[in-house]
Order: sequence, then C-alpha cells, then structure tokens
Amino acid sequence: MTQNWLTQNVPGYNELSEEERKEIMQFSLLWSFFEAQVLNTSASPRSIQTKIISWANLVLLNLHDFEKYRDYFSQRYTENGNTNYRFQHLHLRNSDNRNLIERVLKKEANEVSDVVAALLIIVYRYRNNFFHGIKWEYGFKEQLENFRISNELLVQMLDIQKQQNEG
Repeated sequence: MTQNWLTQNVPGYNELSEEERKEIMQFSLLWSFFEAQVLNTSASPRSIQTKIISWANLVLLNLHDFEKYRDYFSQRYTENGNTNYRFQHLHLRNSDNRNLIERVLKKEANEVSDVVAALLIIVYRYRNNFFHGIKWEYGFKEQLENFRISNELLVQMLDIQKQQNEG
C-alpha cells in the first residue's frame, strides 16, 4: 500500500529504481539506529566529534579503514583542489565545521579523528537534507552512491560501537 501511494503521489518517486528506494529506506533505519546507539539519540556535529575523538583515544579507529569513504567524498565535492558546486548543496551550517570538512576533503587533514568526524558530518548533512525535505527538491538525482556509501560507513560505525560495548 505505501509503495503504491508513494508512486502515485510523490513526484519523482516512480522514477527511482528499486535499488535507490532500498538504499534510501536503509539509510533511514541505519541513521536512526546509529544516532540511538552511538550518539545517545542526540546527533550534532559536536556529538559526532566528541564520540570520534573518544574512539580515536581508545585506538578503535584506523585511518586506512576510512580512505575509501574519504576518496568518494573528495571526488564528489572537490575539483582542482577546491570545493565544487555540489559541496554548496550540502547546506553546511555554522556548527558543521566547514573548515575541517574542506581540509579533510582536500586531504590536508589526516588525523583519523578529523577524517572520520568530517565524513560523519557529511552523512549528518545528508540526514538533515533528507529528513527536512531538501533532497526532494531535485528528486534524489545522483544520490544512489551517496546513500550506499553512507550506509556502509554507518554500518562500520555501528560495528565499532559494538566492539567497544563488548570490549
């Protein structure tokens, strides 16, 4: 019933592939679970950075494990050493630490805590842009890989949280 309603009433929904629909729905569930388990139901750039710094101090993070995510986001949001038009569409807020994100994307910042925090703040922007309706403005065009990469990163973060809980 819900799929039929969405197809009939939401502009552009019927143009999404099954894979796009799946990744978007999984993102909703994964983000919600991530926020509850990792950020104590209170996501913000500050809470993300605080958690990542604590994990880095516990030596739970390895920069190598996050390079593919940084490479993806760098390729998406930079060109010729500068941020591009897509970067502007993240709709970063003052509290999102734009400078850190830019330095990480340009590969000028290489501390594991900086890299992982910046990556998660980008995913946090996806979350805000999705849940607050901005992504509907352009019908989720060119978003499949964003959601796929974000979902992989969130699963990795949840595995680290599980490891910390068990250790």
